[in-house]
Amino acid sequence: MAFQQGLSGLSSASKALDVISNNVANSNTIGFKAGRAEFQDVFAAALNGAASGVQVGIGSAIGAVTQSFSQGNITTTNNPLDIAINGNGFFRMAAPDGTVAYTRNGQFDVNKDGFVVNSRGFELTGYSAVNGVILAGGTPSPIQLDFSDVQPSPSSTMTLAMNLDSRDPVSPSFDPTNPTPLDRNNVTAGGYNFSTSATAYDSLGNAHTLTFFFQKASAGTWNGYYQVDGTGNATAIPSPGSPLAFDANGAVTSGAQFSITFPEFASTGASATQSIAFDLADSTQFGSQFGVNTLRQDGFASGRLTGITIGNDGVILGRYSNGQSRDLGQVTLANFQSPNGLLSLGGNLWAESSDSGQPIIGVPGSANLGLLNAGSLEEANVDLTAELVQLIVQQRAYQANAQSVRAQDQILQTIVNLG
Repeated sequence: MAFQQGLSGLSSASKALDVISNNVANSNTIGFKAGRAEFQDVFAAALNGAASGVQVGIGSAIGAVTQSFSQGNITTTNNPLDIAINGNGFFRMAAPDGTVAYTRNGQFDVNKDGFVVNSRGFELTGYSAVNGVILAGGTPSPIQLDFSDVQPSPSSTMTLAMNLDSRDPVSPSFDPTNPTPLDRNNVTAGGYNFSTSATAYDSLGNAHTLTFFFQKASAGTWNGYYQVDGTGNATAIPSPGSPLAFDANGAVTSGAQFSITFPEFASTGASATQSIAFDLADSTQFGSQFGVNTLRQDGFASGRLTGITIGNDGVILGRYSNGQSRDLGQVTLANFQSPNGLLSLGGNLWAESSDSGQPIIGVPGSANLGLLNAGSLEEANVDLTAELVQLIVQQRAYQANAQSVRAQDQILQTIVNLG
């Protein structure tokens, strides 16, 4: 019987050495989870009718090889499509044949069709976005990034807040055919007191420079004019935008809201009826230097995708050459009641099984799912020091079991010699 016990010990130690060697071999594998051989003793159901207390085991066996899904160290990379999960969960991957697998390896890239894939061609799944709006909910599908240009948006509103210096002299005249700044040393020469420029976009996304001129007509009253792209005569801002009036406290009393139609935009083939609503309500007339405090408008030119970033919540944000950004999709995660019940497929992939339970799917940060770290990867959770110590322990166990077999062989040899 000692032969059987020794052989079972050799077999168990050999399998444990296999598990340890596999851990060591994968210590540099991204997202790898270390395995552990779990031993169990073996007893015969009946051993010559031995009574309780005098039973002798018949060896050992490996009851299971489990994996530790503890968090691995997170390291920073230079690839924005490298993603680490900080916490619970797995990336949900769609195989080329339509089956679903799960992984902690976040080394991703984009294929020629715009799908986010791993090195084996499995597609990362999540929620898609249409025109910058994420379609959350339902079953996740492969994430396909949209590389098309962002369509231009014509300017429709503009906010301009400035301070017009109340100390500036009244300008006696303004020549719209030749806008010139006021000669403060010779005010009879006339001209505008202050000017500022802003960019507006037409229906085709072409940028146009709008230059505004302000002529002080009297204390607290300013006439306004504008010019498009620095050509042609300056045009008076239409009523109720001109004059722009202020009270004795420097606050706007009239002329702050107005709309201008720009037929000049037609020179680029754009719409000739585009109008922009202007708001100057936050402008002031104080005894301080002229300056523009706020200038913003809602239009932009067309733009091409220049880069992407992935947030902690899995939202993939596209950045465009026109300074705009929009959502391209959202990564989802899956978790299981019993991750150790997952079926290992190799290649850092697991599959759902009856022992793991069904996947619980959600966006990062929801329920008990972890958050994402973009531009980072999760290292293997292998403790090399501990593994090397266990390697020595199992090696000694193997040698000891070999000694057990040798001792039994010597006993049998002695019995044979008695004959």
